Amino acid sequence: MVNTKIDSLGDSKKNNETYYGSDSSGLICGYVFKPEINAQAIDSVTSLDWLKQKQDRDSLEFIWLHFSLSNALSEKWLRDHLQLPEHFFETLHEGTGSTRVEQEEDSLIAVINDVMYEFSYEASQISTAWMCVQHNCVISVRRQPLRSVDRLRLAVKAGDQFSSPVSLLAHLLRDQADVLQKIERDSASKVDQIEDNLLTGHIKNTRGNLGTLRRLFVRLRRLLAPEPASLFRLLNRPPAWFMKDDARELREATEESSAVLNDLAALQERTKLLQEEITAHTTEETNRSVYVLTIVTVLALPINMVAGLLGMNVGGIPMAQDAHGFLIVVAIVAIFTCIAGWFAFRKQRR
Repeated sequence: MVNTKIDSLGDSKKNNETYYGSDSSGLICGYVFKPEINAQAIDSVTSLDWLKQKQDRDSLEFIWLHFSLSNALSEKWLRDHLQLPEHFFETLHEGTGSTRVEQEEDSLIAVINDVMYEFSYEASQISTAWMCVQHNCVISVRRQPLRSVDRLRLAVKAGDQFSSPVSLLAHLLRDQADVLQKIERDSASKVDQIEDNLLTGHIKNTRGNLGTLRRLFVRLRRLLAPEPASLFRLLNRPPAWFMKDDARELREATEESSAVLNDLAALQERTKLLQEEITAHTTEETNRSVYVLTIVTVLALPINMVAGLLGMNVGGIPMAQDAHGFLIVVAIVAIFTCIAGWFAFRKQRR
């Protein structure tokens, strides 16, 4: 089934058979980048021919191949036709981990987490894209359509210029930060609305919504925050094929992501305070209800005691033969009830 909305092969030169939005090799889209020229779409066969011809490290040309891991043939094709580090294939099966960029031999391996394209503010709707960056190619793999990858693809189709494979990676990290910033703004609006409802006393179902948002913020910060240690080692000892501005672009992209994550941390703390405020309000309402119930119990105590004594059906019950006995008992109960009520409400006023 071809996903025509997200990653299509409409730019391919050859119409190969498609599987889950990709061709028979698992390729979703491919582009070749040349200086001062818009990127040109290529297919898997053309990309292999290009890689055989472009082995010069001084060349400013490079390609980007984007694969779908949902296609069972994609990993096999990558192993058979491309010289990628074994560590890259190991990361494909590690599961979801934190965002990081690390150096392996002469390549960069990036694990980038992002929200799915049809993201609806669920903590489970976060997936991973894996990238292997070399001096003349960028290989990316994903299982689910991701928003940042799709933004990068649209930028390439729009004619954005990329001077090196690292600049493509930095652009993807900035796209991830933009997507995260939009989530942060929309979430801030939701929190503002919840706060307004709390101030006006309309807190029905508010606590559950805050809990969902807080879980989302925790998962986003844990998965999308770049690992400082791996970036520190990379930026201090970059590969030999790094161009002049590559380290700077990568540093700026990670700083943008860190700034957005700091905003998320502040929003998470705000959500936590609102949850505590709602908890305190709920506790206060519960205490008030328990106190009212206690008052009612105290006020009903005299009549229950008198009713229990007079209902024993034994001899010697006072005023049993008195014509005004019932009125006297009612008066006694009323007096004791008034005294108990006076003590209770006097304590409440204090």
